[in-house]
Amino acid sequence: MAGAKKKGKVADPISERASALSSQIAALEAEIKKIDSQLQSTAKPKLRSTALPRGEIIPRAVEKPALAPPPKKISTEPVFEEIKTVQATDDAGLYNELGVRKYDLPALWKRLKHFFSGPATNNPRLVNYLAAGGVHGLRPLRYEKRVARNRFIVFTAILFLILLGIILVFANHH
Repeated sequence: MAGAKKKGKVADPISERASALSSQIAALEAEIKKIDSQLQSTAKPKLRSTALPRGEIIPRAVEKPALAPPPKKISTEPVFEEIKTVQATDDAGLYNELGVRKYDLPALWKRLKHFFSGPATNNPRLVNYLAAGGVHGLRPLRYEKRVARNRFIVFTAILFLILLGIILVFANHH
């Protein structure tokens, strides 16, 4: 077999690509670790005191700033703010001296009354037509109200009788 080729190692394109990708991944991971270590060594958060007035920035104990300003004299006395009272001319009796609204029973009654009343109509003429039965083919609104009222009374009476029967059954057993 003079024309036969020598059997040797044939390069596999999939394994070559896999090894190239794994070397790229290793290089990227090394670069990520290097950048992460740089960030960890240089960036340390500064804490702002909420207990001190004017929100001064206090460096952490481990951190030593290169050019730190001279420490300011910190007052140990509490800081008070002036409270401005609201003086309403219209409703002077509805607010106390701090401007907080007092408990108002008439306003509560108005809110409850408004809550339970129906919405105002946009077309009162149409409402009059419906109530009087002026539209052909529709029953008058008063008739519908009467039917609903009678239905409510009947169901209430039935419920009352059922509850009365339950009470009598328990009363007879004891």
